[in-house]
Amino acid sequence: MTTLAGPSADTFWATSLRRWNAVCWVLFAAMAVGIAAMGRPDGGMYEALALLGCVVLGYALLDRLPDNPVVRPHGYLTVLVLALGGLAYLRTSYAALFMVTLPHYWMFGRTPRISMGFLGLATASTLLGSWLQEGWTAEFLGETAVSTLIVVAVGVLIGLWAHSVVEQSTERARLIEELEQTQAQLSEAHQRQGAADERERLAREIHDTLAQGFASIVVLAEAARAGMAADPARSAQQLRSIESTARENLAEARELVGSDGRPGTVAAGSVAVTLRRILDRFVEDTGLTVDADLADLDCDQQTRIALLRCTQESLANVRKHARASTVGVVLVRRPYAVELEITDDGAGFVVEESRGFGLDGMRKRMAELGGRLTVTSSVGDGTRVLAMIPATIAQETPEEEGSA
Repeated sequence: MTTLAGPSADTFWATSLRRWNAVCWVLFAAMAVGIAAMGRPDGGMYEALALLGCVVLGYALLDRLPDNPVVRPHGYLTVLVLALGGLAYLRTSYAALFMVTLPHYWMFGRTPRISMGFLGLATASTLLGSWLQEGWTAEFLGETAVSTLIVVAVGVLIGLWAHSVVEQSTERARLIEELEQTQAQLSEAHQRQGAADERERLAREIHDTLAQGFASIVVLAEAARAGMAADPARSAQQLRSIESTARENLAEARELVGSDGRPGTVAAGSVAVTLRRILDRFVEDTGLTVDADLADLDCDQQTRIALLRCTQESLANVRKHARASTVGVVLVRRPYAVELEITDDGAGFVVEESRGFGLDGMRKRMAELGGRLTVTSSVGDGTRVLAMIPATIAQETPEEEGSA
């Protein structure tokens, strides 16, 4: 058997002890009155009262000073064992004291092994005292021994049952505490993961909107400054593009703040119109040749945003890194998916060595919609970006069609 420990066991025994205290004091008082009223001075009355007084004193000290290193529960149980033997020898109220104090062995023993040990000693002490007084008589064997053993057996059964209940209660309390700790840790992990996902999503939105706009402003400003003397008209056009990009960035910033960092809205309807406007602006800013084949198709809002961001990121990469002369953009609906393909004849790069935030952001956008992004490139051979979104995801719902 294991030692009962933990909050449930302590609470159980503390509650039981408080309830039994009141009963014990009443019974101790009743026993003292009975010994004094029924006993005779020459019949061991004073000795019996002295033994009962030792038990009461030990119990009172234990009740008042539970944490005192000198007053120990086992010390009280030892006094109780000796007092029972003495009262049995004096044939004065030993049976009443045995029954009154029977729960104390389980309350103060705290483990079945110790409790049953002290209970066995109390039984042996009681029987020994009675035997010394009565001898091997029929009264001793038929009444004292049998009644004492019956009381002890009932006490053992009740005590073991109580310990079993407390053990189960303690185990349940431990499991509940572990479950609560696990739930708290899981909730904290979910909160941390949610915060990390939100930071990543917000970083992606800023990169795809504000960062690209600022990068475009820097490139246009450098080009305008370099060509201000040689081509004032071109520089003026670039300055107008800077102003327009700055206004768009300001609008994007307000949209991000106003929507708590949620993605900005894109006009409903044909995504080709939106992409055509972006391509015209790209041609105006860079002077590159763009061959576009854009199918006139309707998509849901998430698909429109994903296609728009992938186009913006790909064109930004062409502007910053590709050194290309021609860009191709194809938007088409296949039976199984909506495809957006962007190619250039620029310098290319080694895809496996790329650590750019933009490509990872595009891949995650596609993955969130159940699609995928494929990037094919090699040094000197240009780049091909293919975004695919499943047709079942990209198809506009009736509610969206009605609000378009």
